Amino acid sequence: MQRNRYESGSKYNSSLTSQEARSYLALSPTVRQFLETATSRLNMSARSYFKTLKVARTIADLDGATDIDIPHLSEALQYRLKSP
Repeated sequence: MQRNRYESGSKYNSSLTSQEARSYLALSPTVRQFLETATSRLNMSARSYFKTLKVARTIADLDGATDIDIPHLSEALQYRLKSP
């Protein structure tokens, strides 16, 4: 899915810059609001915001989903919270 999305075999979700993430990883208004609320409540930095978004995109890819949805973001946030 990543190869088709980025039209390259050398670009991956994890290697996206924040600018590329904004253009490639579009969110619906509901999903964006969910992520913004989580970012605020968890005191996440901008870096953490984009890392979470990229992990959620990978989870959505593994799920076969074309769009990132709230369950994908929820799972990505859980991984973030489990880290020391």
